[in-house]
Amino acid sequence: MNWLKKTLDFGQKIKRLLKKRPSRQDMEESDWTSCCKGPILKKDLEENLWVCPGPCHKHFRINPKQRFDLLFGNGGYKILKTPMPPDDPLNFTDSKSYKERLKSARKKTGLNCSMVVADGSINDIKLTAIASDFNYMGASIGAAEGEAFLFAAQHSIENQQPLLVVASGGGMKMQESIISLNQMARTTLAINELKANKLPYIVLFSDPVAGGITASYAMLGDIHIAEPGALIAFAGRRVIEGTVKEELPENFQKSEHVQDCGFVDTIISRKDLPEKIGILLSILLNKKSKIKEDNSDKASENNIENREAS
Repeated sequence: MNWLKKTLDFGQKIKRLLKKRPSRQDMEESDWTSCCKGPILKKDLEENLWVCPGPCHKHFRINPKQRFDLLFGNGGYKILKTPMPPDDPLNFTDSKSYKERLKSARKKTGLNCSMVVADGSINDIKLTAIASDFNYMGASIGAAEGEAFLFAAQHSIENQQPLLVVASGGGMKMQESIISLNQMARTTLAINELKANKLPYIVLFSDPVAGGITASYAMLGDIHIAEPGALIAFAGRRVIEGTVKEELPENFQKSEHVQDCGFVDTIISRKDLPEKIGILLSILLNKKSKIKEDNSDKASENNIENREAS
């Protein structure tokens, strides 16, 4: 009967392995992820700009480098070094110290703070761009991110070029208390300076945008663009449902619903972003769009060929 016991024990081990859910780290290190049609290779997803090729067309989160590569083309931009204030001004500690959290986030992302500033061009129009990495403490805003935003705004003013902000993040850093909340006012004042200099300020909502980010610089753009399905909110869904004692619509706080409410001007798929942003910048700056020129040149060539053929 010893063989029977061994067989049963082996069967139980198999069951436990099958029931064991992979950790977040296991999923991040895996070559696979999942979406509407089940497992999908990350390599295939990357080739499709991190957009699900299935019917859901989910736009997965991407880091600042991937974002800038998409907008400007590989190597078509320069990362700008931003000022860094002192870490942990309040010596904050919860389950572990804020300094340890910063160290862990920097090791994970290779960034000094969640916000990255770049200088590049779209359709021969120079602009300053900001993108955030959600893997860096949920892209929450503290003094370092505030300094990066102000640096980007100043760079735009000095070079007389538009500012594009790819908004993403869960709000303000609780570890910096009033210092983080103060960044809402500082970023707003920086945007006012941009507008005083008659420079376009475009906001692109990527998943997710919430809290103090929504309540400050993310809602102050001249034009608001959103990726499909992006979460755009101030308070969380469950908080609102608990307050109003009502069940909210299924697509509540998604970019499509927010557009219907008038807070988003247009929703653009990721692959179309460089072209559409280029056209919008051309209109805002009253410049001829390179895309339109190329299309008109092709149309002229076709007309000439048609005349010659007839």
